[in-house]
Amino acid sequence: MTHRILILGGTTEARQLAEKLAARASVTLSLAGRTESPVAQGVPVRSGGFGGADGLVAYLREKRTDLLIDATHPYAARISANAAQAARVAGVPILALRRPGWEPVEGDRWTLVDTVDDAVQALGAAPRRVFLALGRQEVGAFDAAPQHHYLIRSVDPVEPKLAVPDATYLLARGPFREDDERALLETHRIEIVVSKNSGGAATYGKIAAARALGIEVVMVQRPDLPDVPSAETVEVLAALVDQFGIDHFVGPAAERGV
Repeated sequence: MTHRILILGGTTEARQLAEKLAARASVTLSLAGRTESPVAQGVPVRSGGFGGADGLVAYLREKRTDLLIDATHPYAARISANAAQAARVAGVPILALRRPGWEPVEGDRWTLVDTVDDAVQALGAAPRRVFLALGRQEVGAFDAAPQHHYLIRSVDPVEPKLAVPDATYLLARGPFREDDERALLETHRIEIVVSKNSGGAATYGKIAAARALGIEVVMVQRPDLPDVPSAETVEVLAALVDQFGIDHFVGPAAERGV
């Protein structure tokens, strides 16, 4: 019997996990569809939302999904909450891939905030040269602080552009090397960086570069996520499936209410 796995993705790790598990199961990778030109994934892809937890329940049942894996971005709190709820209602086991966050080290100048709106306030009233490394969905909040100069980096164009008089837009896709990030910060005379604590190596370069240059980082802390069985790396999660077998997570059909 071929087991069916649905991976909620959008991260590099989700793609890597899908490729690892595709040899032993029928894997579908679900993307939110927010990126205009996503990287080729190597497995069948479903794009777009499900319509909340209820829509995901219907999908899991329709496709007779055996295992749901939440490998979304650490800040996709609503999707993670919907996934946990849908798995419970549909009787489908769930695992999560939870990339560990960055920890401050000696030399870091972090100001921790809970939300992007708090980050706007943390910039202060005096004009500053700000590097926004948040993704295009969140940068609109900085319309509330038009006195600053903004350098905004995103994979896809920011539309609409910020309603501020002084902003520079940069299209780029990671990973970003520390040396390149340092050159970027110096070229644009950046005084403060606004970042999410995404974790991983691909975007850590800007944090290391800011530390080397003595630049402050406003760090938006991670939201609370559902308490579900999880692993921190692709290798550990794949090894769990290997060690126990998908049947361990799936269980008999009668126990799952299928």
